[in-house]
Amino acid sequence: MDEIKQRSVTVRLLYVSRAVGPQTTTVTDSILSGALHGNRKLGITGALCQGQGMYLQVLEGERGVINRLYNRITQDRRHQDVELLVLEEITQRRYADWAMAHVMLSENDPMIQLKHPEFDPYSAPGQTVMAMVHELFAAGNRIRKPSV
Repeated sequence: MDEIKQRSVTVRLLYVSRAVGPQTTTVTDSILSGALHGNRKLGITGALCQGQGMYLQVLEGERGVINRLYNRITQDRRHQDVELLVLEEITQRRYADWAMAHVMLSENDPMIQLKHPEFDPYSAPGQTVMAMVHELFAAGNRIRKPSV
């Protein structure tokens, strides 16, 4: 019997959550520091958008690894109302150079004010939210490296 060659399936996952407590630089840097260390080891790439009391995070990697990470995130006490918006198989990573990019959001952000003033990721279609995250990431002036 021929052995079946197993191919690793790569996925992109997007979730939204609400912050438990204030989104301070210390809390955000703690999340990013853990992500940067763990993601490099596990081959995970992605972007974290944070602001206005919410987190939007895109994770890319091997399906089983991403599923396990998402399960841990749903149990993380820094997040509440965690909701999966998109899970899709991909052939190419969008954030291949980033163990975890950080995109800051503010209510004064022109992207939020002008293009998406009524934006609510909990009621918007998942692909619409994904497109917004991609737009915010592409406008690289909102990206910062963690201070840790």
